[in-house]
Amino acid sequence: MTLDLYAALLVFAVIMAFTPGPNNTILMAGGIAHGFRRTLPVVAGVALGFPFLALCVGLGLGTLFESFPFLLRVLQVGGVIYMLWLAFKIATALPSQNDADTAGKPLNFMQAVGFQWVNPKAWIMAITALSSYTLAGHYWQGLACVVGTFLFTGITSASTWAGFGAVLKKWLTDPQWFRPINYGLAASLLLSLVPMLWH
Repeated sequence: MTLDLYAALLVFAVIMAFTPGPNNTILMAGGIAHGFRRTLPVVAGVALGFPFLALCVGLGLGTLFESFPFLLRVLQVGGVIYMLWLAFKIATALPSQNDADTAGKPLNFMQAVGFQWVNPKAWIMAITALSSYTLAGHYWQGLACVVGTFLFTGITSASTWAGFGAVLKKWLTDPQWFRPINYGLAASLLLSLVPMLWH
């Protein structure tokens, strides 16, 4: 991969990783509700789960969906149901008073990994990056660069969004503020379904 092409990939990955979307919504909501330490499994699940999704797409999963379009529809329906459940969890979450509080649990690592497969933004990112930043004759090198770049930006953006939520947690223990913000986060997660439903 040429230096200018990699620079373009890095800019794309940073913008897509740090801008609001379903992953960053659940990370910030986890930080607000549970603090940074208890949200670390979600951070790890997002940071590792998305590069794994991109790798699977790069290894031919996209071709499978082209051959069997109904599988993509099944995935979309499952994604809508799962994201509706997550939006409900965010909207009804209560703030924990300390990191040891077990009332209400954040997503675990495998749930965060699984979430990547029903996240429309993740699919758009993976397909766009692989179609735009891999070159004929150098495909495997391009795939490695895409996956490695997404791993780096995923770790930094996931940690940042969860940390941002944890900082807000200190100011939002009052339900008067906590509830409206969680409703807003749940609504933004629902709005992220629009592109998937539209297509």
